[in-house]
Amino acid sequence: MKILTLETSCDETAAAVVTDELEVLGSVVASQDELHRRFGGVVPEIASRAHLERILPVIDEALRVAGVTLERIDAVAVVNAPGLAGSLLVGLAAAKTLAVARSLPLIAVNHLQAHIYACRLAAGREIFPCVGLVASGGHSNLYRCDGPLDFDLLGATIDDAAGEAFDKVASMMGLPYPGGPAIERAARGGDPRAYPLPRAFLQDEDRLDFSFSGLKTAVRYQLVGPGKSDFSEVRLDPRQVADLAASFQEAVVDCLVAKAFLCLRRTGLATLCVGGGVAANGRLRERLEAESRSRGVRLHVAPPRLCTDNAAMAAIAVERFRAGRFENLDLDVFPGVVRTAS
Repeated sequence: MKILTLETSCDETAAAVVTDELEVLGSVVASQDELHRRFGGVVPEIASRAHLERILPVIDEALRVAGVTLERIDAVAVVNAPGLAGSLLVGLAAAKTLAVARSLPLIAVNHLQAHIYACRLAAGREIFPCVGLVASGGHSNLYRCDGPLDFDLLGATIDDAAGEAFDKVASMMGLPYPGGPAIERAARGGDPRAYPLPRAFLQDEDRLDFSFSGLKTAVRYQLVGPGKSDFSEVRLDPRQVADLAASFQEAVVDCLVAKAFLCLRRTGLATLCVGGGVAANGRLRERLEAESRSRGVRLHVAPPRLCTDNAAMAAIAVERFRAGRFENLDLDVFPGVVRTAS
């Protein structure tokens, strides 16, 4: 069985062909980083227009790489939640068109579930039940995952997501977009204790939520002082850049790691699966591995190629196919996050 999977939830136009044995025959991603770089973040209107231009060429290329034609596709799956509404609609329209034209079953994929399922794809073996941490540009969520179709949201960010905070802090520091890789590079050799930055909810064991807005504001105060927002006069020497980047990065990592392991204690589970763009951060991976070893936790972190948005991770559609969970053509997009998703 072969499934064509589509992902257009934010600013990556992606398509892949996966089999019922979770083999990725072909995976193609068209990045929009260059389009959004001068704005320091994703512009929804630009993103959706770029998806319109790229979706058909990306599908064609994914089929070519996989060495198959549409006649050999058994189902089409599409990410329909959560994400930018305009971006999601482009992928959904393409998937519905293919489903009608080829009389194919239509499968809906939740973007955040797919990020966690990327760990299953990489592991090549069962990972459920587990705690799932998604850390990305738009989301910082914790799930109890009793199975590949049974996710319960236990914690989320109340303001900025971790990746969003990376982008905004990088912009304030004059570092390039995307901010995550830029700050990680700048932090090398820096002192993570040089700047005393806040860790929201770190000591609150009653909450599994995240908050990175105050951390972002604290960095701004370090750069320009309270009540000011003009960064044009900011001049940092290389040591200051490295120390501030390392201090910020460590604060984010502290929060993500602490809440993930609190969630494990609260649920009684012993497996942690981590996905999303921020999961590609080397310092986060290092800390997760160290904590997991010391606590006897089984850790699965998606490989970097499956951390950023891609359609291969939408192989979770195989699980829905097996369960007979198909959609009608009135399927809609759901930009927001729901507390339960199955």
